[in-house]
Amino acid sequence: MPHAPHHVIAIADAHDDAAAELDAALRGGPFHVALRAAIAARGLPLQRVQHHLSRHGVKVGVTSLSYWQQGARRPQRPESLRAVRALEEILRLPDESLIRLLTQADADTADRPPTGRSYRSFMEASDVLAKLLVELECSPDGGLHTLGHHERVRIGAGRELLGRESQHIVRAHRDGIDRFVAVHHGDPGCAPERMTLHTLENCRPGRVRRHHDTGVLVAELLFDTRLRAGDTFLFRYGVEDGTAGACREYVRSFGTPGGQYALQIRFDEDALPTRCHRFTRHSAAAPRSGRQELALSRRHRSVHLVEPRVRSGMVGIGWDWE
Repeated sequence: MPHAPHHVIAIADAHDDAAAELDAALRGGPFHVALRAAIAARGLPLQRVQHHLSRHGVKVGVTSLSYWQQGARRPQRPESLRAVRALEEILRLPDESLIRLLTQADADTADRPPTGRSYRSFMEASDVLAKLLVELECSPDGGLHTLGHHERVRIGAGRELLGRESQHIVRAHRDGIDRFVAVHHGDPGCAPERMTLHTLENCRPGRVRRHHDTGVLVAELLFDTRLRAGDTFLFRYGVEDGTAGACREYVRSFGTPGGQYALQIRFDEDALPTRCHRFTRHSAAAPRSGRQELALSRRHRSVHLVEPRVRSGMVGIGWDWE
């Protein structure tokens, strides 16, 4: 009897592995792993999945499908849940197999307090920020390199983010720079219309834009001089917030590598956390890494971190309440 070619055996083994992975994912989840395994087992590109969904009368973008299988977003709207049921048929899965994983995840997380902003909220805020920067005719970096950024955040007696103060040391990398665009992203449930901007040193307020749904405040800080390429400048400003509920972390995003960043969180004496830690994320979609416990100074009621040279991504401090 002739032997099967090696490449045929390899394909059969790969198929068996994909089937086993799918079976395990459907039993134990989570939803995005099961969805990704099902799509891989059927060998369908996302464009074909989208086409099949449209034939079932359901409209879902390729980007949404990609987010679903990455775990960056979860289908929640009625139209999205219709799409999940259609996917079970398209991908030849048992009835209710994907819906069950979604329901199970909702039950598991229903009683848990939120520990931070979701990927979706970051992406929505990023989209809003991009539009507001266009409205203010400002490029993402504003023509400035950051040499140093020191930030002080205050947490109130109600565990809310009361406000923050930022001091920047910058260098212009082109001529004619006379402003900086400051961004404040409040906690979920905040009210940007009740936030106030304070220009504290070497700047004055310009145009201010607010977006309620994402909690974003964008403000021009105008300089009294025009910087030439290579000039350095120091300025300081603050934002009063205090409009949301309990705050559990503070995160700063960096689009490009830069200079030193220092973050200090100061707590009210009647609301001290039990534990504090620093963390990093390569992007909003990436898992947290670089976790390190931080010692809270009881005398000064504060905790801090220092990044000698920031990299692209996110860095922040999180804490636990009793």
